[in-house]
Amino acid sequence: MLYNWFQHIEFAHPWVFGFFLLLPLMVLWYLKGYDKQQGSITVSTTAFLRRNSSWKKTLRHMMLVLRLLAISSLIIALARPQTRNDEELKMGEGFDIILCLDVSGSMSAQDLLPNRLEASKALAAEFVDLRPTDRIGVVIFSGESFTLVPLTTDKSILRAQIFNIQRGLLEDGTAIGDGLGLSVDRLKSSKAKTKIIILLTDGENQGGLISPLVGKEMAKAHQIRVYSIGVGTDGYAPVPVPDGMGGTVMRQQKVNIDEKLMRLIAEETGGLYFRARDNESLQSIYREIDKLEKSKIEVTTLKRYTERFFPFALAAAALLLLEIALRYTLFKKFP
Repeated sequence: MLYNWFQHIEFAHPWVFGFFLLLPLMVLWYLKGYDKQQGSITVSTTAFLRRNSSWKKTLRHMMLVLRLLAISSLIIALARPQTRNDEELKMGEGFDIILCLDVSGSMSAQDLLPNRLEASKALAAEFVDLRPTDRIGVVIFSGESFTLVPLTTDKSILRAQIFNIQRGLLEDGTAIGDGLGLSVDRLKSSKAKTKIIILLTDGENQGGLISPLVGKEMAKAHQIRVYSIGVGTDGYAPVPVPDGMGGTVMRQQKVNIDEKLMRLIAEETGGLYFRARDNESLQSIYREIDKLEKSKIEVTTLKRYTERFFPFALAAAALLLLEIALRYTLFKKFP
């Protein structure tokens, strides 16, 4: 902790450290004066010295040490040690974005690692970190849809809720239209100039109260761009299924993504369709969307300084007072 404190110390007047050059001169001056004050009597025995030596005489140079420490502390105090805290204020237009995520059973397929759902969660959270000035919300869907997080700028809440997403929260299925429709509903009253839905799914529409085409028309009516992402490899993917004895076995299931529908939704709303076949491609898709929809950000850095000279000034005063007190009491007879 002390190391970290010194690591962040800055000095307002570093030139004051030049006065440290005076300390060796003070030592030389002291030694020169001390030699002059020594007697030149020669004795034939050390008995006299033993009788006259004491702990006071042994510690007679302590006065110099205290004075040097006091002056050193004073020099550091005059250099004005400070700690600096930088605060960044980020301002910009800000977009309103809804992450609409499929949480159906097929999202447990392991063609992405560790599976589609976990990979989607991790990269969605990473995308949240890339958008410091935007309001972002989260809608999840499977056989039904649910608003997990309304539009917010609180990135810590967003990340926490995204990582808390689990399969089985909703009735199973793939109601793409319901997820899209609820996402539009979260954005339709927004005053933001730019409104975006990122729709991620790994299947074909199955059930739901709203058709995906109706959801698309709703998005167009409210000038909401939809970026759609189809998640899954080509062909077959390994999916864990119950084995009937309390465990699971891996089975190969065909990957069925309605790319024609997803592309139609994206293109007619002014967005783009992407296909994520692995973790790397999904990550690059989120980063591509981030580049395509880049909000203007102005960063203002505020530097706050906290003065730290007081402990050194206090130490200098205490050491100086201690030297004076000892010089005129215990060490009064010594030079």
